[in-house]
Amino acid sequence: MSDIAASFIDIFHEQSDNPPVSSYDSSQEGDQNGETSSIVEENRAFWISQKEVLQATLKRTNSIEFKIRQATKDALREMDFKSIQCGCRSPAEVAVCRACVQREVCNYLRNAGYNCAVCKSKWKSSPEIPSGEHCYLEVVDDCNPNDRVIIELNFRAEFEIARASEKYKRLVRRLPEVFIGKEEKLRELIRIMCNAAEKCMKEKKVHLGPWRKYRYMQAKWLGKCERTAPAPLPVGFSSPPPKARASMLTYDLLQSLPAVMVCSASAVEVV
Repeated sequence: MSDIAASFIDIFHEQSDNPPVSSYDSSQEGDQNGETSSIVEENRAFWISQKEVLQATLKRTNSIEFKIRQATKDALREMDFKSIQCGCRSPAEVAVCRACVQREVCNYLRNAGYNCAVCKSKWKSSPEIPSGEHCYLEVVDDCNPNDRVIIELNFRAEFEIARASEKYKRLVRRLPEVFIGKEEKLRELIRIMCNAAEKCMKEKKVHLGPWRKYRYMQAKWLGKCERTAPAPLPVGFSSPPPKARASMLTYDLLQSLPAVMVCSASAVEVV
């Protein structure tokens, strides 16, 4: 099985072995870097606070997100990657492309009764950020189109930075491989990670690329987008029989999410 197939199948194990924030002698670091102890302590406090607020944000959930998470889990678990006839990739590639996986997950969710679509965001360049485009999935409430749950199948990788500090890398490792949540949670995660990226580059005295700034990252998922319901691709798993679409408002919002969800395969965390 290809690496990308394995990464998509193994998305629902909640990793509990995130490395702790390492301890160190702040006075010694201050001497080595020519910094005052107050600056070192200020930097240390920043990274500790970012870790805490990131963890608190990731823990917030509701039954709407839980139900969509479960349906997405079922789609990826039942998907037969070897049988998908992907026409997007070049002959030299072995793995199924991201676009085809998105389409299959989208079709599965639609067959399960969710108003799911592939969304393509596209934005023009400005003095602050360059132009760009991005594809992801979203589920909207038929009764309230503004109530949307965003599904990003490659969330953690979106925040990885070359030459990043170990403190920033530890934050990235705490992010889920697959994000499933509402706009409010996503906006907060973007803010946390963009602040951390800016701090990381400032400490390393390296320029932060505009594509790593808050406005650019926000445009990927929270700007205007074009929704498309894709045609099914030939696949090797059977989707559940179609049923009437259900409004997300009909779900019990008091249902709680279990602390750990583990499928039979080894997996990675999803929020």
